[in-house]
Amino acid sequence: MLKERIKELAQQYSPEFIDVRRHLHAHPELSYQEFETSKFVQSKLSGWNISFEVMASTGIVALIKGKNPESRCIALRGDMDALPINEQNTVEYKSLNEGVMHACGHDVHTTCLLGAAKILNELKEEFEGTIKLIFQPGEEKNPGGASLMIKDGVLTNPKPQGIIGLHVNPSLEVGKLSFRKGRVMASADEIYITIKGKGGHAAAPHLTQDTILIASQLIVSLQQIISRNNSPISPSVLSICSFQGGHTTNVIPSEVKLMGTFRAMDEVWRRKAHQLITKHATELVHALGAEIDLHIDVGYPCVDNDDILTETSWKLAEDFMGKQNVEETEIRMGAEDFGYYTQLIPGCFYRLGVRNEQKGIIHNVHTPLFNIDEKAIEIGMGMMAWLGASVKF
Repeated sequence: MLKERIKELAQQYSPEFIDVRRHLHAHPELSYQEFETSKFVQSKLSGWNISFEVMASTGIVALIKGKNPESRCIALRGDMDALPINEQNTVEYKSLNEGVMHACGHDVHTTCLLGAAKILNELKEEFEGTIKLIFQPGEEKNPGGASLMIKDGVLTNPKPQGIIGLHVNPSLEVGKLSFRKGRVMASADEIYITIKGKGGHAAAPHLTQDTILIASQLIVSLQQIISRNNSPISPSVLSICSFQGGHTTNVIPSEVKLMGTFRAMDEVWRRKAHQLITKHATELVHALGAEIDLHIDVGYPCVDNDDILTETSWKLAEDFMGKQNVEETEIRMGAEDFGYYTQLIPGCFYRLGVRNEQKGIIHNVHTPLFNIDEKAIEIGMGMMAWLGASVKF
């Protein structure tokens, strides 16, 4: 039985892929710089005689053909890049690259996809269709590696009928998975603002345009964009996360720079908000006598899980894991460039539990203490292989 064979192989290969994950974790690379990671993945695929091609500089797309390869095509995606975070874990596989860390679990995602590749390649006479493996760069940084892979043709020759991706969830216990139909993650745009005005002595503010005060008023005022223009039942977030200006106690600077993020769960509201942010910020700063440069770097779209593909995957997960171990994913204001894929083909983006409170594995992603219970590797690779082999269209 295919399910039992996948489970057996996932368990058998688990130690090998824990080592793979530890290697990747110890050698993280930033977005669009995943050169050694890409070489490592390529070497593994070559060793298993899986054909592949490189695209978007460091991205890899590989094919595994089962019986009747033209009968269906499903894509499985894993991202490869790390974050500019200095790791604080005291583990033997701690990052060797100072200031760079796999703090979002992409080492896990790549490992699970590699593990699924080995299993599926070994069992390719036992399932129908073609599996397209997408090892993607640059998920953490605009414009998003998914958009670059799509531009280079990752969704052609052959075109997948659907795509499946996973993401670690440090709030979900190891041994559990979660799924959600419909919109599951927000869009994400980056905001860059520079306020310019005449600086001067702090004891004579009337002779300046006080850029610090103007920027402070703008930050507070921008919150009204959300609270008084958006429906309160439509999730949306505007956060200014960086305030750079001034270097001493008695000089009002001539320039202040702000950076932030805007998140939305509604694409129509998202575009309207861009206009409101621009108009509001420009008019307020001008009214206070200063000049403004404002740029909104439009980022990832919302992630929309296809109802049919997600329901099918959810049921397959319950069959593989037991119904008690599969939950519903909560809506998140975090963003993912997986949304680019779901704009074009049916997608299912699900969560892999990695939490273990007894071991102290409780820290969130994007923090210097993030880690996983490595039992999740066996589950993740087995589940990806099972979904890849079993989803029907």
